Amino acid sequence: MDTINALGRRKSAIARIYISDGSGKITINKRDLETYFPQKTLQYVVMQPLNLLEVAGQYDIKVNLDGGGLNGQAEALRLAISRAMVKIDAENKPKLKKAGFMTRDPREVERKKPGQPKARKRFQFSKR
Repeated sequence: MDTINALGRRKSAIARIYISDGSGKITINKRDLETYFPQKTLQYVVMQPLNLLEVAGQYDIKVNLDGGGLNGQAEALRLAISRAMVKIDAENKPKLKKAGFMTRDPREVERKKPGQPKARKRFQFSKR
């Protein structure tokens, strides 16, 4: 199998991944998964599509992560891995879609408006 690439986004995080046959090594920005995501919950989020399809030790994944926080990056990576799994075998799509891994979460941070402290919060109104 040649190298397959995919892209995943969440909030302002972008994950570009390159998948090839291997032993299950995940390298994120030249660091391994456990070093980059020390929290077990975030490691679990990243591994969800691989565990669902039972291919956790079959592919080497090289990841380029940029922007956002750790949670957004983990979810962007999950989407990218899911998209790559569909590129490898189209029969994986219904399973991943049912689990909710194929949907790009469109929620973004709302911009701050002028004359207000935050996006929706207003300064205290004074009648007199």
